[in-house]
Amino acid sequence: MKKTLTIAGSDSTGGAGLQADLKTFQEFSTFGMSAITSIVTMDSTRNWSHEIDTIEPYIVKKQLETIFSAGNPAALKTGMLGDIRTISVVRELLDHYQPRNIVIDPVLACKGTAGILLSENTETIRTQLLPIADITTPNLIEAGILSGLGDLSSLSEIEHAAKIIHEFGAKHVVIKGGRRFDDREALDVFYDGKSFDYLKSPIIHTDNNHGAGCTFAAAITAGLANGHTTLDAVKTAKAFVHQAIMAGAPFNAYLGHIWHGAYRDNGNRLT
Repeated sequence: MKKTLTIAGSDSTGGAGLQADLKTFQEFSTFGMSAITSIVTMDSTRNWSHEIDTIEPYIVKKQLETIFSAGNPAALKTGMLGDIRTISVVRELLDHYQPRNIVIDPVLACKGTAGILLSENTETIRTQLLPIADITTPNLIEAGILSGLGDLSSLSEIEHAAKIIHEFGAKHVVIKGGRRFDDREALDVFYDGKSFDYLKSPIIHTDNNHGAGCTFAAAITAGLANGHTTLDAVKTAKAFVHQAIMAGAPFNAYLGHIWHGAYRDNGNRLT
């Protein structure tokens, strides 16, 4: 059985963060492990706005040392790291243990909003995490921040951003464009340093998509653990998330969760 690891924040609603990652890992028949970097809650009195309580970096380090003491996982991903010191600790441990198949989900902003959660982490992610990434999975807002291009409003700008992010060291880049440019198709742009692939799926008009970004990166991680090529892992992850959104359900008056079992429910097996 392949082992997979998420280094990420905890979402108490179970829809995003490491909870979404662990659900995804199991759907792909991998054994998921986790190091908690922060606890994310939502304030019901303020339109369910996000609040973040970070875990002390030395505790993150202790968690990772416990995990790596049993050997390297087949693949790992980072999500919300919450603190510049934590990013440094993660880089230190990854340099020491030298795991393969590193997926960097550079969590800087909530999907669907222009509000930046962790903008102070941008430069540290650029210099410490992107150089060791086998693939990074920014959404449009995060890609605009990481590349320094700001708001990305065209396909050519997305391509430009992908090239810049690749130059920071990431071997592969996939920018999640979603439904930003077309009300019929969701577009993700994959770049391997030489050429682009354009991954499309029909738009699902729903608010039940909480956790989709975390799940996408986790599905790529599990695909890599199972020996898939990077592009194949991305394609499967996109199909996995598409079906998960289609089967999503409301959580409260403001958002709904995706259903991680949808791909399996539809007769697919992920190994």
